[in-house]
Amino acid sequence: MFDDLYNTEILTLSASLKNERLDMPDGTARVVSKLCGSWLEIDVNITDNVVSDIALRVQACALGQSSAAILQQAIIGASLEEVIEARDILHGMLKKDGPHPKGRFEKLALLEGVKAYPARHTSTLLAFDAATAAIEMALKTQEPLTL
Repeated sequence: MFDDLYNTEILTLSASLKNERLDMPDGTARVVSKLCGSWLEIDVNITDNVVSDIALRVQACALGQSSAAILQQAIIGASLEEVIEARDILHGMLKKDGPHPKGRFEKLALLEGVKAYPARHTSTLLAFDAATAAIEMALKTQEPLTL
């Protein structure tokens, strides 16, 4: 049961995270799961409307950490639209038995087994919810002023 869920790849990903900060992030967000208390903070820098740097601080189960590690590995060069699409497909994969994301976030397929554990869905989605919020914040601050 849980042995299938917490496989070697999931545990390796979760162990790869380091708590880091960016000195002067363009956007920052913190998301907390009310269900389990897991939380994730993310800093992003944006260059030419894509993510150019990222730092994470994570306190979550191995599944939340694994999702964050996948995000961290794949997000550089991603646009807000790509992150939103990955978040929405991940949500559908977990809650509606939809397909897993393709392309840069394809590794999220490793988390397909989480769909059988609804109590773990929120933690697994934290990284993508926070990344979306941080990128949106960063893009708002970079919008040119119109007179």
